[in-house]
Amino acid sequence: VDSCFPVCRKTLGEARWRRLSRSFYRDWPLHTPWFREIPREFVRYLAEGGIRQPLPAWLAELAHYEWAELALDIMDVSTPAHDPAGNLLTKPVALNPAMLSLTYTWPVHRIGPDYRPRKPQPTCLAVYRDTNDEVQFSQINAVTSRLLSLLAATPTTGEAAIRQIATELQHPAPEQLLTHGAALLDDLRRQGIVLGSLS
Repeated sequence: VDSCFPVCRKTLGEARWRRLSRSFYRDWPLHTPWFREIPREFVRYLAEGGIRQPLPAWLAELAHYEWAELALDIMDVSTPAHDPAGNLLTKPVALNPAMLSLTYTWPVHRIGPDYRPRKPQPTCLAVYRDTNDEVQFSQINAVTSRLLSLLAATPTTGEAAIRQIATELQHPAPEQLLTHGAALLDDLRRQGIVLGSLS
């Protein structure tokens, strides 16, 4: 737990962190023999454990954000057959299978010993493993988050997903959104969040 949540530990302070760790081991029913699953249980404990000590409102989300890095690092996935140079508008989009699109109430990527937010600030992040097996974090907006969720839900073309978003937003110029969406998909491909088109 100490090694998986270094930012939580530093930001909370050693004394409060020790009390929290002890209460987790004492009060939370751990049902796993796997060490690497204990951090996930700690995240669940913070989210729903009914903890007695007062904690910052953002701590549970910060812990989830830190856990996501471990989750991606050990995620066992197979890469789908795809064309890296495929047309992302007209062909079904192949997403990086080692990717999580996350939405938080707090700016978790900025929280640390020198910054403790007082007010919520909705934040969307894509967390993914790149071709070098390094975990990367990319801040995205709500529309990009929605696009990734549509592409992850079922194989679909970039154009179909963007047009669905245009309908949801009641966008006055869907063709303009399609142009922006095409550039966004290319940027996501450059980052490694999108792999290409499905073969």
